[in-house]
Amino acid sequence: MPIDQTEPVSRKKLGLFGVIGICAAAIVVVTGIASREKSNADLRTWTDEQAVPSVAVILPEARAQASTLELPGRLEAYSRAPIYARVNGYVKSWNVDIGASVKSGQLLAEIEAPDLDQQLLQARADLTSAQASAKLSEATLERRKTLLSSNFVSHQEIDERTADLANKRASVNSGQANVDRLEALASYKKIVAPFDGVVTARNTDVGALINAGASTGPAMFVVSDIRKLRVYINVPQNYVPLVRMGASAAISVPEYPDQTFPAKVESSSQSVDVSTGTTRIQLALDNPDHKLMPGSYATVNLNLVRDKAPLYIPASALLFNSKGLRVATVGTDDKIKFKTVTIARDLGKDIELASGLAADDRVIVAPPDGMVDGDKVRVTGPKDGKPATASSAQDKKG
Repeated sequence: MPIDQTEPVSRKKLGLFGVIGICAAAIVVVTGIASREKSNADLRTWTDEQAVPSVAVILPEARAQASTLELPGRLEAYSRAPIYARVNGYVKSWNVDIGASVKSGQLLAEIEAPDLDQQLLQARADLTSAQASAKLSEATLERRKTLLSSNFVSHQEIDERTADLANKRASVNSGQANVDRLEALASYKKIVAPFDGVVTARNTDVGALINAGASTGPAMFVVSDIRKLRVYINVPQNYVPLVRMGASAAISVPEYPDQTFPAKVESSSQSVDVSTGTTRIQLALDNPDHKLMPGSYATVNLNLVRDKAPLYIPASALLFNSKGLRVATVGTDDKIKFKTVTIARDLGKDIELASGLAADDRVIVAPPDGMVDGDKVRVTGPKDGKPATASSAQDKKG
């Protein structure tokens, strides 16, 4: 009997244990499935995040300090006179050589012109003959007038004699003008300096044949006033408004590498060369000790006057394709937006912009390939994706 009473109890326990085991197995299965789903969801999220490119951004830097523009220039004498002959002949002598300082009116050379001398002698002889004819005609007219009252001569003859005298006097005036012209031309046989300066070229010698007015060939002499020099530079069109009259500049030349010379903007051509897109600017440079030479190459550092500070970005931020020169920016929604920009100056590592960006634009430092407008990106760095402003960064630098 005792055996029959305990048997049903064991079955109940076994049933209970079976239910508990099934529940535990179900819990394990559900937990595993949930854990796998969570892992899959995390994996999908991580994959999606990895598909969004990470980019570093920077704000354009506003450099408020006074900027300069470095351009090549050419030095020229403030006054320069190529001297050509006005008469035909041969060089009789020359008195100054290159490098000589001369004064205004000083004799540089003398030309021997025998043809001109003979023309002058002939003109003077013709003038003397015309004067004699005029004097005879005047005397004849006066004698005829004394006979007019006795009716020995007619009024017609008096009129003819008067006209003949006027003709002779006109011939005298013509002869005198021809003599004066030849004498003035003969004075050009002496080549003189037009102003105080230095002889920078001599292209003649004794016995050389001289042709009057041969301005297509080399000048006999070149006299230059180098106490003051002109400096010519070609300024790009977009910089012309920043160059003010009277602006200062520093001139450096290869022969004096450790020295600069002050100059000032004096004038502008007020036109743009269509072939280069530049405007010719002239600067004045004092040269009292004649250290600088006309014709020299020079480097001009020109001070620019700006109404607002220009913006600078790294050169790596630029993209150039069929749509032109552009920069990739990141909006507040962390999406790409391309903006077309214009370069003012290429400084190598940095680029000075003329237009296209605002000071608060977030610029991608090195944009990945294949991006288009509207692509989602993840900004690295500060949580808000905005670095410190350029002005605050500049304040830290002092």
